[in-house]
Amino acid sequence: MIPQNGAVLSEFTPTEIPSNTFRLDTERNRLTGFVDKRAAVEQAVYLILNIERYSCDLLSTNYGVELRDLIGRPLDFCEAELPRRITEALTQDSRVTSVNGFTFEHGLGRILARFAVNTVFGGIDAEREVIV
Repeated sequence: MIPQNGAVLSEFTPTEIPSNTFRLDTERNRLTGFVDKRAAVEQAVYLILNIERYSCDLLSTNYGVELRDLIGRPLDFCEAELPRRITEALTQDSRVTSVNGFTFEHGLGRILARFAVNTVFGGIDAEREVIV
């Protein structure tokens, strides 16, 4: 709908939407208070990396990461796929600007990926272990 009172779009100033959310206590499996800004993004990164995409009907199909189908694949394939899949999953959040600096450690049937998540609130070091 077009404004009829003569208002011009340039007269409006954008406001920052707070990223305030419930604080998840992962050790006790409960919500405790609230977090905002950097702490909220750190929590979002943790949740996105630990929820398999398409596994929950309550969440958007854009939420989570696709790692389950890497089980049984060669390590070279998994190491090549992980940066793309993790970056795709995390950049769905508008507060994440980029993901880079991937390093990998191989274990018995596992790959540990370490990487940097760049956000509008600063950098976050993250990691995700994947069973292959």
